[in-house]
Amino acid sequence: MTDLVTVTDDGPVRTVRMNRPDKKNALTLQMYDIMAEAIEDAGKITGLRCLLLAGSRAGFCAGNDIGDFVKMAGGGEGLGAPILRFLYALALCERPVVAAVCGNAVGVGTTMLLHCDHVVAGSDARFATPFVGLGLVPEAASSLLAPRLMGHARAFSLLVMGRPIGAEEAKTAGLVNTVVAPDAVEAEAMQAARDIAALPPQGVVVSRRLMRGTLDEIVARIDEEAAAFKTRLQSPEARAAFQAFMTRKK
Repeated sequence: MTDLVTVTDDGPVRTVRMNRPDKKNALTLQMYDIMAEAIEDAGKITGLRCLLLAGSRAGFCAGNDIGDFVKMAGGGEGLGAPILRFLYALALCERPVVAAVCGNAVGVGTTMLLHCDHVVAGSDARFATPFVGLGLVPEAASSLLAPRLMGHARAFSLLVMGRPIGAEEAKTAGLVNTVVAPDAVEAEAMQAARDIAALPPQGVVVSRRLMRGTLDEIVARIDEEAAAFKTRLQSPEARAAFQAFMTRKK
């Protein structure tokens, strides 16, 4: 059976690849745990100097598995522990993070990019966060980070109105560094990761830490969003939206 997440080390670069192409890389709780562990573990290995997050040529990440959302709503638990573990790991990661994005990046597929240092997108990439349309709220501290990065107007359009953006617009907004042909995304992202890994490691760590500032605010916003998410998941709006979605899927 193919692993849903593959973790490979190539010299100083660790690639964490979402590998559920039949479901467009929708993330299950198990996948969140594996990705979190790979990120946490990388910080303990001296020789690893950069992380690369990747999906597949067909798509980066379709967001959270809808079946897990329905179960979380029914169980009244809000965001599951593996999801929060992943978000904390990404926010607190001291290794630079590069992302290689082809195709759709939906929900957390987009918000995780706000924690990345360098994002390479294919010209076919599309970014969307349909949280509010499902009666929910943004997560991954995106309500804090997206307005800082993109400005309030662009962030509101993306996070609240749920309007998707393409690769070039994402680059203009500051979410993406480089746009290349879809077939060139992986090579371009790996080269960026290797370029970062070749720099003096402590210089990178200290500079990155200074640029990011205190992380307490980011962690606090992840927690605040998670509390709101739990409440919204039980709301009549969310229940109606999920019911409509599941009916449409059938």
